Amino acid sequence: MKKLRCAVIGTGYLGKFHAEKYASLPDCELAAVVDIDEAAAHNIAEKHGAKAVTDYRELLGQIDAVSVVVPTTLHHRVAKDFLSAGAHVLVEKPITVTLEEADELIAIADQESRILQVGHLERFNPAVLGLDKEEKPLFIESHRLAPFNPRANDVSVVLDLMIHDIDIILALVDSEVERIDASGTAVLTQGTDIANARLLFKNGCVANVTASRISMKLERKMRLFRPSSYVSVDFQNRVLTKHRTGDKEMFPGIPEIVTEESVFATSDALLEEIRHFIACIQTGEKPLVPGEAGRRALATAIRITELLN
Repeated sequence: MKKLRCAVIGTGYLGKFHAEKYASLPDCELAAVVDIDEAAAHNIAEKHGAKAVTDYRELLGQIDAVSVVVPTTLHHRVAKDFLSAGAHVLVEKPITVTLEEADELIAIADQESRILQVGHLERFNPAVLGLDKEEKPLFIESHRLAPFNPRANDVSVVLDLMIHDIDIILALVDSEVERIDASGTAVLTQGTDIANARLLFKNGCVANVTASRISMKLERKMRLFRPSSYVSVDFQNRVLTKHRTGDKEMFPGIPEIVTEESVFATSDALLEEIRHFIACIQTGEKPLVPGEAGRRALATAIRITELLN
């Protein structure tokens, strides 16, 4: 099979890792890396034998697939241009700034029969992939806490951190959000640095979601309460713990609790995400996180953000 000519648009913190993954895949040729900072583009390009470009428009019509890893405000413009030129697009989360922009990208991808995948990286965490998704949750509690990092402060903590859990929760519950209550505050930046949201779904499920980028510790956990089991997902340590009722009794009339724990080996979620993107291009299958999923997560994040303002 002919190698796909790939490019990475944006060589910042995440972009350089995208370039590294494409360069490592046998089905890909990292043809170019793009950055308005010429020195940054050359630095990454030289490492992987790619072409350094400062204007992404030079590549339109010459590339099969791209990762769009630029600031969120530029996602729509760059992704739209590549989709319209016939390229498949993996765009980092959040998909766009507005729902109208997301709708346009989804429509163009459909019209051009191109893959549009959104970079919700946590979906490729082995603990999430190993989660039994057959039994629908009744209640979900998630905490995503991180120490302060000046890198992503152009957006609120909702669009920076909470959106990871929003995306996963929406996929697990698979029901329309009926009501949202939210609170949050700014502490170190002009935007919201810590937030909590309570999501009530039409099927009755409730999700309590907390995100902070001003914590003294790093924690990424989700707990799912289901009709016959309680499941804990530790994203950071890749541990999936399931508690369920057993056949024996713990006390008269009270069933025993059986615990199963799975510890997954260290994996490269970004590599798996990009490998999945390439496989979808080759097979025509719908990606695990298509544009519609990215839009759904964005819509919920926007609703939460509006409640905080």
